[in-house]
Amino acid sequence: MLFHFLVPLAESFGPLNLFRYLTFRTGGAMVTAMLIAFCIGPMLIRRLGAMQGGGQPIRDDGPDRHWLTKQGTPTMGGLLILIAGLGATIIWADPANPYIWTVILSGVGFGLIGLFDDIRKVRRRLTGGISSSAKFLLQIAVALPTALAVFWLAPDWLAGRLAVPFVKDFLPDLGLAWIALAVFVSVGTSNAVNLTDGLDGLAIVPIMIAAGAFGLIAWLIGNAFFADYLQIHYVPGAGELAVLCGALIGSGLGFLWYNAHPARIFMGDTGSLATGGMLAAIALITRHEIVLAVIGGLFVVETISVILQVVSFRLTGRRIFRMAPLHHHFEQKGWPEATVVVRFWIIAAVCALAGLATLKLR
Repeated sequence: MLFHFLVPLAESFGPLNLFRYLTFRTGGAMVTAMLIAFCIGPMLIRRLGAMQGGGQPIRDDGPDRHWLTKQGTPTMGGLLILIAGLGATIIWADPANPYIWTVILSGVGFGLIGLFDDIRKVRRRLTGGISSSAKFLLQIAVALPTALAVFWLAPDWLAGRLAVPFVKDFLPDLGLAWIALAVFVSVGTSNAVNLTDGLDGLAIVPIMIAAGAFGLIAWLIGNAFFADYLQIHYVPGAGELAVLCGALIGSGLGFLWYNAHPARIFMGDTGSLATGGMLAAIALITRHEIVLAVIGGLFVVETISVILQVVSFRLTGRRIFRMAPLHHHFEQKGWPEATVVVRFWIIAAVCALAGLATLKLR
């Protein structure tokens, strides 16, 4: 919005040229989102707490101390992330950029699915909301239009192509099969982030780390000079996504203020599905779908732990982990919650650095 109104005035008032720079607007979006989260956070927590009564239901098979430390804490905190992050994006990003709206609509779509799921959980006082099959179909219904939009908006030479890390000038053409891959990436990422969200502050910091990494990738991909220097594909207009990533970081910082242990509010499916959907959309637009699995390595490991646990139990009747997802396994082993959270943050940071290294190792 500011870009639309202020940039045309730059010719008559030089300082307004700052709004042409992605780095300036990214920083502005980050600060704005954080301030919005700080301002509306207390009110939103009070309203959600009053509406939900008993807060988010606690898993019966979870660590016993969760009944003492987490019972009564309201959920749906993802609303704070969405309101602050998307609000700041609309203020600072170029409203004419279609990639911005593609990511926003993906986040809102997945967020609405999560919100409906959270409402069902709270009303029924159960840890399960809508059925897995219904949630899966709804996620596909959101992911498919996102995939089609990215496919249609991509430059002609890039549509339907898959970028392979560590190899330059190798973009296999998947054709329409790329759309199926894109749907898989969107649904898989949203669910992976959802599985990671199980302890105070555990998911939001890796989300911010991934957003920071993809903000840098988007900025480089959208800059013809740097794309040529790094020998990566150039996607015109993708650099604007750095502003959205900055807003996501800022809203995440604001949310972490209230979600840090002991949490005053939980992210819920509203936030985890929405942020996962946005990260996936950014990865698809920048054609870094495979790198997403590296940068989001923590989310991948958490998901694999659940898959292994389910498969092992169904085939052998035995569990591999004391509890899945993996963070609960370490809790059951006696690790303090803060220890699990901080060590997982470190893993997320290492994964992000590894993913960024693929930009140069070609």
